[in-house]
Formats: sequence, structure tokens, C-alpha cells
Amino acid sequence: MGRKLRGLVGALKDTASFAAAAAATLSPSSAAQIAVLRATPHQPADEPPRPRHIRALLSFGHGSRLSAASAVGALTDRLRSTRDPAVALKCLLALHHVFTRGAFILRDQLPIALLRHPTSGRNPLALSAFPLGSSPASFALASWVRWYARLLELLVSASLLLAPFHPNPNPGDDRVTTLLDGDLISELDLLVEIVEVMSRAPEMAVVEGNNLVGEAVRLIEADRIAAEHEIEIRVREMRERTTSLGFADSVELVCVLRRLEETRHRPWDRKPTIGDWFWTGVRHLSEQAEAAALRDEEEEKRRFRRDKVSESARIGGRVADESTQLVHFGSRRWFNH
Repeated sequence: MGRKLRGLVGALKDTASFAAAAAATLSPSSAAQIAVLRATPHQPADEPPRPRHIRALLSFGHGSRLSAASAVGALTDRLRSTRDPAVALKCLLALHHVFTRGAFILRDQLPIALLRHPTSGRNPLALSAFPLGSSPASFALASWVRWYARLLELLVSASLLLAPFHPNPNPGDDRVTTLLDGDLISELDLLVEIVEVMSRAPEMAVVEGNNLVGEAVRLIEADRIAAEHEIEIRVREMRERTTSLGFADSVELVCVLRRLEETRHRPWDRKPTIGDWFWTGVRHLSEQAEAAALRDEEEEKRRFRRDKVSESARIGGRVADESTQLVHFGSRRWFNH
């Protein structure tokens, strides 16, 4: 009996060694496809990717750039080709892990993989028209796929301009103080759009208890905290600049802040991540920006009235001078005769 058991263990070791050797001989593309298939299986449908499969996928970031590109390319190809909402959501979760936990060489392939698609643009993941299905469960899960894809598109866009979503970001305060007013408001607008999309999450009732959706919510909570932290940094910086803001920047800032305030109450929130002090600061900045816009508007009206009066005076003086010269010229002419 013991001899048979030892023989079986030996056979298993030989099989494992053979599998490892076979994997080592695979091309980066084939190995990446296998890793993606293991991380995004059809069954079990309601379970998120297993941690060991995510680690295997992230390991492609520790090799060559070719290996990293193969992994991200295989993942985005599977995402765009599947019509199973569970598989699509697993692909999005894997992309989220690549985005937040992957090595730089792996994260660097995300924008390239997205922009390579012919429909790249507003929806570079090309999932805005993902089929919704017929049953209530598939409809709900497909709605989460559409929504989650849009959020990831914005997060990747933000990572190209901002630091908050990188694993080891640079201190945001020092960088923000060097931005021009228009650039600072543009970054604030992008962050607010991210929070807006987060606040428009699909209904949770139908997918309650689905571990796949629960994992997506857990990851998004961390991104929401990061986004709100970066918003708070920019709100604090803008409060130092309201006295020097121009009319156009003041109006744009007020619009962005109003959109932000509309996201305050989110039906799917599990716990608040920021206190009332944050919203008090947002309201105070909005009031300052409105006051600055009104001040600039009144100054523009006064300047317009002054210019109009000055122009009228110049026209009146010119007419008077021309009339005097004309009469004077005529009287001299007749006097000479």
C-alpha cells in the first residue's frame, strides 16, 4: 500500500514538473491567454476571480514588456468578445486589479490596449452597448458591466493626468499648487465626473448577495476614497484663489461644485467616507466663487458703461470740432473773397 502511495506521489510530481516545463515553453501570448481564462472562468458564475489567479496575471508585469502587453491584450480581447455578463464583470475586476496593483510596466499597457480599439473615444472599452439579456438577473448583471466599464475608463483617463489612483502616488498638495486656475478646475471636473459615475451605480436589490458584485463594490469604495481625497485637496487650494479668479473660471467652478454636491447622497453607500466638514468646505467655496463671479460681472458692466460714456464724449467732441472747423473754413473763405 505504501509503495503504491509513493508511486502515486511520484507520478503527480512528474506530472507537475511536466506541466511547469510545458508552461515554460509557451509563448507569452499563449501563456497570457491561459492565465486570463483561469482568472475569468464561466463557472462559478457569481464568484470573483481567485486571488492566486489574479497573482498569476499580475506576474506578467515582472517580465518583459512583451509579456505585459500580451497579458493586457488577452484580457481586453476576452472582455470585448464575451457576451456573458459574469465573465465580462470578472474581466473588469481583473483589469481593476491590474490598474491598482499591477507593476508599472503592466499598468502602462492599459491606455495602449484601450486606444487600440477602433471605437476608442468616449467609451474605449466598447461596452456601452453590452447586451442586457432577457432575465432580470442577467439584465441587472449586464447593467453593472456597462456601468463598471465606464468607471474604469474614467479611472484610466484620470491616471494619465493625475496621481491619486497610482499605488504609490506623489504628494498631491505640492503639485496642485503649481497648476494654473483653468488646469486645476479641469482636474476637479474630471474627479467630480468619477464620483458622479460612482453615485449612479445600478440597483443593488436584484444582485444582492452576488459575490462578484460585492467584490466590485469593495474595489470601488477604495477608489471613491482616493477621489474624494484628491477633490478635497483641490477644493482647499481653490479657496486660496477665489479672490483672483476670472469670471469664466468662477462660473465653471460653481457648476463643477454644484454637480459635486448632487452626489452627496448615494443610495448604495455602506458607510460615509467623509464628514460634514468636507461638504461645508465645498459649500463655502461655491459661495466664494459665486461672489467672485458677481463681482467680475458688476465690474464688467461698470467698465462697459464707462467705455460707452467715453465713446459718446469722443463722438460728440469730434462732431463739434468738425462743425467748428467747417464754419470757420467757410467764413475764412468768404472773408478772403
